[in-house]
Amino acid sequence: MPRPSSLARRPAGEERRGRALPENGRAFRRRLLAWYGRHQRPLPWRRTRDPYAILVSEIMLQQTQVARVEEYWTRFLRRYPTVEDLAQAPASAVRESWDGLGYYARARNLHAAARHVARQQDGAFPATVDGLRALPGIGPYTAAAVASIAFGADVGTVDTNVARVLSRVFRVRGRAKSAARSRGLWRLAGALVPRGRSGDWNQALMDLGATICTARAPSCPACPVRAACRSRDRYAVR
Repeated sequence: MPRPSSLARRPAGEERRGRALPENGRAFRRRLLAWYGRHQRPLPWRRTRDPYAILVSEIMLQQTQVARVEEYWTRFLRRYPTVEDLAQAPASAVRESWDGLGYYARARNLHAAARHVARQQDGAFPATVDGLRALPGIGPYTAAAVASIAFGADVGTVDTNVARVLSRVFRVRGRAKSAARSRGLWRLAGALVPRGRSGDWNQALMDLGATICTARAPSCPACPVRAACRSRDRYAVR
């Protein structure tokens, strides 16, 4: 499944502050993490904690199928193995390496972020959401994903897949694209993050939304969190 763009309308570093865990939150976390431990997708960027490599994957995954990204990610990192290598490359070469993925503004943003890190920060990526947000072209979702996966920051992430999972499990109401609902989902995502396991948790939510809790015809009988889901009867097979 493609990774849709972020739904956030606020800085992602604030989600967890002062938020209580929902009533069915503990069971939801326990079941989802256990499932992820057994069934996580063996994606190549999950074998590294290099923030540069993870950033490349997150930007490529926006609006692009995972299977297609795997091929491009491997080839791109072979050509530009470090952030310095990408920063030094001419824009035309980066555009050529991206050819076929589409949405070429992503390549320009990634190139600009790499140049900023290499030239302004001596090649060291910021480890916080706010620091990552300061990079050119990096939005709330991408910043939170990289901060949690690469640096273990205890922050939640919300993209369209995660929003769908949380909305179903916790019966989040409101207009689908309203700013108030988006803020509520980010607060909920932050409250659910298990300390010390943010990277696994955020990726578990992504996997559940991509493989089971899909937009159309969700596989509820196979869902590992069905018992904790407040919408399970709505999607029951008749």
